[in-house]
Amino acid sequence: MGAHEPYRAPMDPRWEALAAEDPEIAELIVAEERRQRDKIRLIPSENYVSSAVLAATGSVLTNKYSEGYPGRRYYEGQQFIDQIETAAIERAKSLFGAEHANVQPYSGSPCNLAVYLAFLNPGDTVMGMALPHGGHLTHGWDVSVTGKWFRPVRYGVRKDTGRIDLDEVRDVAKREQPKLIWAGGTAVPRIIDFEAFAEIAAEVGAVFATDMAHIAGLIAGGAHPSPVPHADVVTTTTHKTLRGPRGAMLLSRAEHAKSLDRAVFPGLQGGPHNHTTAAIAVALREAATPGFATYAHAVVANAKVLAEGLVARGFDLVSGGTDNHLILVDLTTKGIPGKQAAKALDRAGIELNYNTVPFDPRKPFDPSGIRLGTPAVTSRGMGTEEMGRIAGWIDEIVSAPEDESLAAATAGEIAEFCRAFPAPGILIED
Repeated sequence: MGAHEPYRAPMDPRWEALAAEDPEIAELIVAEERRQRDKIRLIPSENYVSSAVLAATGSVLTNKYSEGYPGRRYYEGQQFIDQIETAAIERAKSLFGAEHANVQPYSGSPCNLAVYLAFLNPGDTVMGMALPHGGHLTHGWDVSVTGKWFRPVRYGVRKDTGRIDLDEVRDVAKREQPKLIWAGGTAVPRIIDFEAFAEIAAEVGAVFATDMAHIAGLIAGGAHPSPVPHADVVTTTTHKTLRGPRGAMLLSRAEHAKSLDRAVFPGLQGGPHNHTTAAIAVALREAATPGFATYAHAVVANAKVLAEGLVARGFDLVSGGTDNHLILVDLTTKGIPGKQAAKALDRAGIELNYNTVPFDPRKPFDPSGIRLGTPAVTSRGMGTEEMGRIAGWIDEIVSAPEDESLAAATAGEIAEFCRAFPAPGILIED
C-alpha cells in the first residue's frame, strides 16, 4: 500500500487479503473512498449505500451460478439462493405495492430492453421523452439500440415552462400510434402525471411503461407519487435514491409476469448476480423503515432549498425549480459552459455533471447546463442549513472557474466541512 495509506477500522481480513495480493488496486480503492468522504457529491444518480449493503455485495454469493428463477433453476445447490431471491422479490412487491417483481436485471438499460422484448417486435413504434429534454437513451434515442431497432417518436417540454406538455404528448400519441409509451427520464426535476400518461396510452392502445430509476427511493419513502398503480410495467435501478447496489428491477401487473420474466431470462441474460440480489434485498428492507421515509422527505426538502439558494444567486433553473431530488441548471446567463463549470467545481470539491438542457444550442459533450441533486448529501445527514452553504460555494466557483487558488482553498474547506457528516459505509480514517 502507499506510504500515506490511512488506518482502516475495523480491519476486514478480506481487505487485508486484497492489500497483500494487489496493493495497486487496494490503494486506488482507498483513494476513491477518501474522495467520496472528502467531497460534496451532488450527482443525482449517486449515493452512499450502508455497510450492510456493501457486505452483501462483497459476499461469497458471487461464487454461485443460478440461471432460472426460484424453484426453476438449471444448476443445483440453490437452497439458499432461492430464499434470498424470493425475499428480494417479496420485499419489492410489498414496498411498491406491485403484483409482480423481477430482481434479476443487471442494470437499468437491460431492464428497459426487457420491456421491448416482452411487448414489441422490431420496427414497432415507441414513444419516449427526447434525450435533450431529460429522457433516457433507452427510451428510443438514435444512438441506442432502442432507436435503431424500433421506430422512435418523441415528446419534450415546453420552452416557456420547462415542463411536459401533456396536450403535445396526446397529439403525438394519436398521430403516431405507438405500441409503447415511456414516462420518466434522467433529468426531469418535476413530478410526472403518471395517471394522465396512462390515460393517453389507453386511448391509443399502447403499453404504458414508467422508468422510475431516479425517483424510486422517493416513492418508497412516500415523498413522491408512485407510477405503479397506473403503469403496465415499471422499471428502476436499485441504487440512486433507493440506496441499494448497482442493479435493477421490473415491477408489473400479474398478467405481464410471464412475458417479462422470459424477456429477462433467457431473453437477454444468463444467471443473475446473486451478490447483487442479496444486496437489493437488504436495501429494500432498509427502504421499508420509518427512518428511510424521513430520509426521502429530507432529500426533497434539501433539493428545494438548494434550488432556492441557486435562484437567489442568479442561476437559471430549468422549470424554475424542483419537485424531487434533481436540479437542472442552464448556465447560459452565467456565460460559462456546463462542462467548464463541472470541472471547476470538481477541482473545488463539489461533484456534479455537465448536462444538456432543453433546446440547448450547444453540443452534448459541451452543453449549457449542469445537473445536480441531493440524495448523497442527505445520506450524510446534511440538511437545509447546509444547502445554503453549498449554493454559496457553487456560486463562488462558477463565478471564477479559472481561479485555481480559490478552487484549492475551497476544496480544503469542503473536506473539513464534510468531516462533520460521516458517510454511510465509509470506514477510512486519517
